[in-house]
Amino acid sequence: MKLEQAAKQLEALGNPTRLNLYRLLVRAGEAGRPVGSLQETLGIAASTLSHHLHRLVLTGLVTQERQATTLICRANYPAMNGLIGFLADECCADAACVSRAEEAAA
Repeated sequence: MKLEQAAKQLEALGNPTRLNLYRLLVRAGEAGRPVGSLQETLGIAASTLSHHLHRLVLTGLVTQERQATTLICRANYPAMNGLIGFLADECCADAACVSRAEEAAA
């Protein structure tokens, strides 16, 4: 994953409403949730929900599928795992350097 893509995804998740919405979709699993159900759970206007979903779709974190007259939203788990991996990939990579620097300062 590129730094720019990760930054856009994190920016999208930086809004409390979008983060809450995304967590609802992650909890829903592969079945996803209909837009109407999300609107009812969140208690927000349809236009507001549409705006927030659009931001999550643009960053690739959410997918949508029309089933007859119902729009189903799903968390894009590969994208989520990619973002988590990007954040954790180099965890503690510089730990030895930090430890040596701390020892030298002591």
